[in-house]
Amino acid sequence: MIDYFLTRRSTKLAHMTQPGPTHEEIETILKVGARTPDHGKYVPWYFIVFEGTARNEFGQVLRHAYAQRDPDATDAKLDLESEKFLRAPTIIAVISRIKRGKHPQWEQILSAGAVCMNICHAANSLGYGTNWLSEWIAYDPHIRTSLKLDDHDHIAGFIYIGTPTQKNEERERPNMAHITNFWSKDFEPQKGDAYEMENSEIPPPGFTPRTA
Repeated sequence: MIDYFLTRRSTKLAHMTQPGPTHEEIETILKVGARTPDHGKYVPWYFIVFEGTARNEFGQVLRHAYAQRDPDATDAKLDLESEKFLRAPTIIAVISRIKRGKHPQWEQILSAGAVCMNICHAANSLGYGTNWLSEWIAYDPHIRTSLKLDDHDHIAGFIYIGTPTQKNEERERPNMAHITNFWSKDFEPQKGDAYEMENSEIPPPGFTPRTA
């Protein structure tokens, strides 16, 4: 398992093809996804699976939604956006659903993120490639309506799953000395600031990112 975790990589969508997981494998993948830390046993997430012709049908939803975002979009661009769910044979949407209770909402959101990663690990263990994406789709109001989401729901990500056509290339990883700290009363924390993107700013406390 350590060897797997030390070499795990997302598979580029251009390097995914048929077949995707069977229904039995999807059930297994989702069961593994659900075995994640869940403070309070809220089950603050659920799944929407896209496969087969459903991907084409949802493509028309994507096309319409993008046309609303960009009325000047060309037919070629609309065609491209409508084909997003054809990039892999199976797509699993993980929906974070905030529940009312005494435990922090932030922990519920973190749990949904952990579900996404568990789904990737489960699919990888069955020999499939995965890619966890959001893109504009995750934040578009027309897409939210089409998926029948309400104010409690947020898209944690779309997990694309397919058979990899080639081995993933390695990429640069962070220097652990820049982000690892062992506490003492006079320690100088290493916060990973060396990885700040050019022209980026550290957001103030309570900052909420734009989603539109």
